[in-house]
Amino acid sequence: MAAPTVLFVPGLREYVEDHWQTHAARALPGSRTVPPLTADRLSLAARIAALDEAIAEIEGEVLLVAHSAGCLMVAQWAKEHAVGTGGKVVGAMLATPADVETALPPGYPTVEQLALGGWLPIAREPLPFPALVIASRNDPLAAKTKVADLAGCWGARLLDAGEVGHLNPASGYGAWPDALRLIAALERTAA
Repeated sequence: MAAPTVLFVPGLREYVEDHWQTHAARALPGSRTVPPLTADRLSLAARIAALDEAIAEIEGEVLLVAHSAGCLMVAQWAKEHAVGTGGKVVGAMLATPADVETALPPGYPTVEQLALGGWLPIAREPLPFPALVIASRNDPLAAKTKVADLAGCWGARLLDAGEVGHLNPASGYGAWPDALRLIAALERTAA
């Protein structure tokens, strides 16, 4: 049986050249990334449609690797669409989910803007596939207790990654060597 195709699901900032997702995508032949939106960038519905289209375009099984608000997109997509895909998504790695229900730091959309875009409340239904949530002890976009609560709601395993900030270039990640190891472990679990 062929390995699942890894589909990267970026957060609100979409493509970032020196992001761990970008580095991991380059290192994983055949992987794909949900393309950035050209309009309605704060619309959760538009992002879910882009994710659904990216999944539909992949032949065979899919392993989702999401970061930040991308984790919330995966949870909402699963709530709305997973049943209709016949188990095509076989697992997900959800790294440092953002807490959009609480004010984010300056430079990010406000809670009001995110509410208008359909992001609130965060989907909390159990995911219909195995998932691993990566939590940071010092994430400026989500308290570890909130991330642990989301992982519990989603039925996901929680991994404490230590003090890794938001696992983005501002936190020193660029390349994140653990990403490839965790993706490979999740692929084995899905198999």
